[in-house]
Amino acid sequence: MTELSNRWVPAMVSSQFVLFPSTAMPVTVTDEKNLAALREMKARGLKNIHVVTRKDAEKPISMETIHTTSCVAEVEYIKGNDNEEVQLIVRGLERHHIEDLSFEHDAWLVRTLPVIVDQDIDAGTIQTYLTSIKELSDKIISFLPGNMKQVGDMLRAIDDPELLVNLIAPHLEVDVAIKAALLSETSLNKRLMLLLETMQDLRQSLEIRAEIGRKVSHKFNKQHRDAMLRQQMRVIQEELGEGGMAKNSYTKRIEEHPDMPEDVKKVALEEAQRLAGLERNSPEAPGMQNYLDLLLSLPWKPGAKREIDLNKARDILNRHHYGLDKVKDRIVQHLAVLKLKENFRGSILLLVGPPGVGKTSLGRSIAESMGRDFVRASLGGVRDEAEIRGHRRTYIGSRPGRIIQALKQCKQNNPVFLLDEIDKLSQSYNGDPAAALLEVLDPEQNNSFRDHFMEVPYDLSQVMFVATANSLESIPGPLRDRMEVISIAGYTTAEKLHIAKQHLWPEQLETHGVKPSQLMISDDALLRLISHYTREAGVRELKRKIAALIRGSTEAIIQSETGITLKLGDLERLLGNEPFTLELAETHMPAGVVTGLAWTPMGGDILFIEAKAMPGKGQLTLTGQMGEVMKESVQIAMTHVRSLLPSLKTQHDYEKTDVHVHVPAGAIPKDGPSAGVTMLTSLASLFSQRPVNPSLAMTGEITLRGAVTAVGGIKEKVLAAHRAGIKQILMSERNRKDIQDVPQEVRDELEFIFVSRVEEVLKHALGLDLDEKQGAAPEQESGRIARL
Repeated sequence: MTELSNRWVPAMVSSQFVLFPSTAMPVTVTDEKNLAALREMKARGLKNIHVVTRKDAEKPISMETIHTTSCVAEVEYIKGNDNEEVQLIVRGLERHHIEDLSFEHDAWLVRTLPVIVDQDIDAGTIQTYLTSIKELSDKIISFLPGNMKQVGDMLRAIDDPELLVNLIAPHLEVDVAIKAALLSETSLNKRLMLLLETMQDLRQSLEIRAEIGRKVSHKFNKQHRDAMLRQQMRVIQEELGEGGMAKNSYTKRIEEHPDMPEDVKKVALEEAQRLAGLERNSPEAPGMQNYLDLLLSLPWKPGAKREIDLNKARDILNRHHYGLDKVKDRIVQHLAVLKLKENFRGSILLLVGPPGVGKTSLGRSIAESMGRDFVRASLGGVRDEAEIRGHRRTYIGSRPGRIIQALKQCKQNNPVFLLDEIDKLSQSYNGDPAAALLEVLDPEQNNSFRDHFMEVPYDLSQVMFVATANSLESIPGPLRDRMEVISIAGYTTAEKLHIAKQHLWPEQLETHGVKPSQLMISDDALLRLISHYTREAGVRELKRKIAALIRGSTEAIIQSETGITLKLGDLERLLGNEPFTLELAETHMPAGVVTGLAWTPMGGDILFIEAKAMPGKGQLTLTGQMGEVMKESVQIAMTHVRSLLPSLKTQHDYEKTDVHVHVPAGAIPKDGPSAGVTMLTSLASLFSQRPVNPSLAMTGEITLRGAVTAVGGIKEKVLAAHRAGIKQILMSERNRKDIQDVPQEVRDELEFIFVSRVEEVLKHALGLDLDEKQGAAPEQESGRIARL
C-alpha cells in the first residue's frame, strides 16, 4: 500500500489518456485545477499523485462522470511554471479504487483504497491466455513501422499476466473508455479476456487499413517522384553555384562582413550551410534565419573613438544636474582615467538613492559627456536568468538576452548602458538573474560574454555599465562587490528651489504648450510648494505638483491677454489644502515622547517614540512593528533608566509598573541599530516627567556599558530633519565627521549636539546632570553644542 492510501490526496483529472501501472508516460499539464493539484502535492512534500480519467469531458467532474479506478503515479520529472504549463514524466505504480472525490485548495482530491485482484483462474487457463495474447502482439507489431523485434521479444519473455496487460494496454489504439475498463477490471479472468478481445478487434482494423493503403498508394507515386526530383535538382544547383537559399544570401553576406571575428564567421557559415539544405517550409528555417540575422546585425567593431573633453563633460553635468557635487566629481574622475588610459577596465558605477533624485538622468548625462550612445534596460521584476543570458535555441520562441538585444538596437558596442533598478531583481525556478549579471559586470570576464542564444563569445568590455538602485540591502553581496557605490542622499530645500526654477518649471511649460511669458510663478509660491505640498528626498512629486499648477492655470491663460503670475495665495485654490506643515518645532510634546531619525530607501524620515506607564507587574509591551534590533535597544534603554535614575522617584517600584513603548505608523515595519538613544530618552522622560524639546531630534545606538555608538545614513537623516523643521540634532561623537557630507546651507540652520555617553544624552535632552556612581545630581546647564 502506498503513502497515498485511505486519505485525501491530490489528483490529476484527464479525458485524454489512461495511465497503467509499470508504465511511464510524458504529460503536459495546462489545466488550472491539475496545476493546483501539482502545487498541493509539492506543498505536502509528496512525490506521488493520482491519475483519474473522465468519462465525458463536457460534463462537470463528479463521482458519476469519472472512472472510479485511478492509477497512483510517481512524478519522475517535472519542468515548467506550475502557474502556467508543466511538463511531467509519470510512472504508474498501482491501481486504486476511488471511494470519494472532493474539491479543495483549487484542486481535486480523492480518497482511495488499493484494488484487490480476484485470482479466479487456474494456471493452465492463464498460460492459454498468455500464448494467445503474445501471438496477437506479434501480428499487431508486424503492421507497425520500424524494427519492433525487440518489443516482441520482451513481451514473449513475460509470464506475469497482470504485468502483460499493463504493458500492452497503454499502446493499443482504442478508445479511452476501453482502456479505462482494462484498468478497472478486478477479475483476472475477465481482464485477460477483455484484452484478448480488444487486440483481436485492433488486428482486424489494422488489416483493413493496410489493405486500403495498398490500394491507394499507387496514386501518390507520381507526387513522391516529383518531390525527389526537385530535391536532386536543388543539390545539383548548389554544386554548380547556381542556387541555394543560404548561398545567394547569408553565405555571401557572412563572407563579406568586414567586422565579424573569424571564429564567429566559421560558426555562422556552418549554420548557413545547414539552412541551405533545409526545405523552404521547414519549421527549423525561421529560427536559423533569426540566428544569422542577429550575428550579421550585431556591432562587432568598436565605435568611433571620441576625444573626451573633461571641461565639456563637467559643463554638461552641471547644466543638467544642480548640486550632487561629489557624484559629478566621481564621474569626471572616471572619465579622466579613460582619457589617460585606453581600454581601461574600471569599476562599474552604482548610483544608490531614493526615487526622483536623478539617477537615470545622470546616466544620460554621462553618455552625452562621453559622446556615446545611451542604452537603458529596466531590471525591475526580472526573475528569469534567460532575460540576461538569453534562451537556448532548442526552445520555441527563443531570443537573446536584454544585453545583446540592446546592443543590436543601438548598433554600437561601446555605449553607456544603464541597468536600472538592479535592486528589484528576484529569483525563481528559472534561475537567478543577479548571478547571471556577475559575468556581465566583471571587467575580467565580460570580454568573452556568452549569450545562450548566440553560443559564441561577445566582447562587452567596451561598454560602460552604470547601475541604479534605491537600496543596497536587496542586492546580493557578490554582485554589489562588482560595483562602486555612489550614494545620492537627496536635495535640500534651496537645491529644490533652484532645480524647480531652472529645470522643472521650463520643462513643464514646454510640455503643456505654455510660453514662459504667459505663466510665471513667484519665488515665495515655489518655496511654499516645496515645503508644504511635498516632502520627499527627490523632486518627482514636485514635478507632478508643478504640472498640476500649470494645468490648473491653462483656462486663465487662454482668457488673459497678458501674462499670469502665480502667487502664494493661488496654491490652495489650484492644489487644495496643504498636506504638510512645518509646525513640528512649535508643537508641545508630553513626557515620554521623543523625535527620532530613521533611514529608509526613500531617503531619511523622522519618527516618534512614545512611552506610557501604568500600574502592573513590571511588564514591557512593544508595539509598532519593531524589529529584533529595536526591541533589544528598548531592553538596554530600560536597564540604563533603572540603573541611572533611582532617585527620580524615591519610592518608585519598577516591578509594579507596566511600560508600553510604541512607534506610530504600526503598518510599517521598523528596525535598525539607530534608535537606542531615542528609546533611552523616551523612557527617562516618562519616569522623570520631563518633556523633550519638540525641535530636538536624535539618532544613535547605545551599549550596555553606556557608550553611544555611531550609526549610518547621517546625511539622509539630517536632510529629513531639516525638511521637517527640526532645529537641533543629537548624535554620537563618532558621527561628527559625517556632518561634512551635509550641504552647508543645511548645517547653517541646525545645531548639532555630539555625545559619547548615555549620561550626556540625558543631560542635553532632559537637563539631568547624573553622576555615574551616585545617580541623579542637581540639574545643570547642558554643554557641548556644535554649530557647523
